[in-house]
Amino acid sequence: MKKSLLALAVLGAFAGVASAQSSVTLYGTVDLSAKYVKNDGSAKRYSLSQDGINSSQLGIKATEDLGGGLKAGFVLLSGINADTGSANGQFWNRRATVSLWGNFGEVRLGRDYTPTFWNNTVFDAFGTNGLGDSSHVQQLGVGTFVRANNSIGYFLPSGIGGVYGQVMAAASEGASGPTPYGTGTAQVGANPGRYVGGRVGFAAGPFDVAAAYANQRLDAIAGAPSQKTLNIGGSYDLGVVKLMGYFDRDTLSYTGVDKKENRYSFSAVVPVGQSEIHAGYEASKLDSLGVTTKIDQFALGYVYNLSKRTAVYATAARLSNKNATSNSVTSGTAQTAAPTAGGKSSGAEFGLRHFF
Repeated sequence: MKKSLLALAVLGAFAGVASAQSSVTLYGTVDLSAKYVKNDGSAKRYSLSQDGINSSQLGIKATEDLGGGLKAGFVLLSGINADTGSANGQFWNRRATVSLWGNFGEVRLGRDYTPTFWNNTVFDAFGTNGLGDSSHVQQLGVGTFVRANNSIGYFLPSGIGGVYGQVMAAASEGASGPTPYGTGTAQVGANPGRYVGGRVGFAAGPFDVAAAYANQRLDAIAGAPSQKTLNIGGSYDLGVVKLMGYFDRDTLSYTGVDKKENRYSFSAVVPVGQSEIHAGYEASKLDSLGVTTKIDQFALGYVYNLSKRTAVYATAARLSNKNATSNSVTSGTAQTAAPTAGGKSSGAEFGLRHFF
């Protein structure tokens, strides 16, 4: 008995030392909703879907204090299909990084979010999630939009007068082809080619503004053309309403191909006690080989926070394809089929979100 107690005491002492040096956290989100979608030219679809206001995910993160103001850590983040209980083929698909940071800022390596994605999601009242996702109107989606594999990034330290920023370079190893021009974003887990980009912003009180630029080389396409992305976004919190928006311009030009897309989004969040009202409007215009196509979308949402971790919500959206486009307010099995060319897509969802 005494030996057992002594062993427990020794283990406890070692555990105390370890916990003083590092910490590991398991966290995540489960977000599920009942969804209705109707696209022109196809039957309506009822489904149990996910990611209505936040992305369902499972994460592990850790930090270690190295002393002298230096720290190391990692983040592993996996998207989960909470409606079926299955995992993605690329398991740590959302983020897989290791970092070293101190007074100089942060150096981060691995699969991570691109600098040019942040303005699209931070300044979108729906956070690029659910039926209200502002990226639904995107037409020129052949390059890296959300995340880049094989990246090295640097982040400015905090506390420099409200200025923040990052740069990223992602290698082209294992480059794979994107979907055809103008038909949606790159394949899940695909690496179209070398990505180099950066973002800089300024935040003070209720005001936040940022600009980003990137050059994405499409190595899997003959001639390795590049897609250039420039965007700027901002928000202002008036207390009774938070206004936000962004403008994004993508260009892809090389022999026989000349494509330019302008996207913009205006949205707002209105807090009402424990509730929030979300509203958004976004539109895009693509000029491609002498042909112009346009898309716009309206979305309205309501969120009731039962606690800091749990919320119920409802969202409705309607997307209009003005020309030969066939974008939708959703994707995959949540729709019977994409709208007919020039058709409309509409939907509604009612869901429950929980953080842990």
